[in-house]
Formats: sequence, structure tokens, C-alpha cells
Amino acid sequence: MVIEGAQQKSGTKKAWAFGIVIGVIATAVTVLASGFMIETTNTDTFCVSCHVMTPFRTAWRSSVHGGQNPQGFAAQCVDCHLPHGDFVEYLTAKAITGTGDVIQNFTIVPVTFDWGGNAKANRTRFTYDSACRRCHHNLTPPGLPSGGLIAHRSYLRGTAGRQCVECHEHVGHKDMLETANNYFNKL
Repeated sequence: MVIEGAQQKSGTKKAWAFGIVIGVIATAVTVLASGFMIETTNTDTFCVSCHVMTPFRTAWRSSVHGGQNPQGFAAQCVDCHLPHGDFVEYLTAKAITGTGDVIQNFTIVPVTFDWGGNAKANRTRFTYDSACRRCHHNLTPPGLPSGGLIAHRSYLRGTAGRQCVECHEHVGHKDMLETANNYFNKL
């Protein structure tokens, strides 16, 4: 009976050790796969895999934020369209936005969809001040027109009651609505 108990304890230890090894391997694979998926889905190439995003990518590429600037810097979709607070907020918004985009891709008729109305209604929901401020640190640079200076000072004081995209409506996409309408009217 003593031998049976020792064998049972030995078998239990082996099962625990096997479980721990499998758990560590599964965790490592999940973490690495998650990191890969996050990086893969952070690119404009991934976003444009949804057909309706094609004209928006075109408009973005023509803009300052799409690389048409002296530095040649191009922001990615997630640089503007996801919050840049903590990691959980970022991933949550990424999951919700991505799921919504996929559903919308299958449910709207791009030719008849009101892109202008959608942009106006949802602009502040899908472009984040934390994203703007991640790159735009100095909101009162030398040479800023007086109207911009007054607006930005009010914003910095927290008295403006507005988000960046309420004044800078289509800043990330040059001629966005015209580009979208031209693209979808050709279909």
C-alpha cells in the first residue's frame, strides 16, 4: 500500500509538472501571437483589406498625415483612430472599433451611404484627442494665427469644451469626402 501511495504521488507530481509546462508554452504562444496580431492589425494595409476603406486610404496618403510633409512621416490608422491612454483602453477600443468596422463593411451599401453625415456624426467618437496630442505637443507655436492661438489656449486651459477634430474636421484625410464620393460613384 505504501508503494501505491508513492506511485500515486509521483503520478500527481508528473501531471502537475506536465500541466505547468503546457501552461507556460500555451501562455508564451498566446502572448507572442497576440503581439503579432496587434502589430499586423495596426497597419493601413490591414485596414484597407475592407473594401470600403480604399478611398479613405487614398485620401490619407494625399494628406500631411499620410506622408505628404517635409519629414515624410506617415501616421498609421491606429495612430489617430485609437486612444493613446493605457493599454487596456487601447485594446478595448481596438476590439470594439474593429468589430464595428467589419460589421459595417458587410451591412452598408457604399454607393448610397452618407459618408459626410457619418463623418460629422461620428468624428469625435473615432478620432481621439490623446492621439492628436501624442504627436502635437506644442499647440501654440510661433506664427500661429491669432484665432488658432486663442482657440488652442482655451483648449489647453480646458475651457474650450471641444475636441481637436471639431475644428480640424478632415485633418488626416485630404479631400476625404470628394475622394470617397468619386471612388464609390465609379462602381
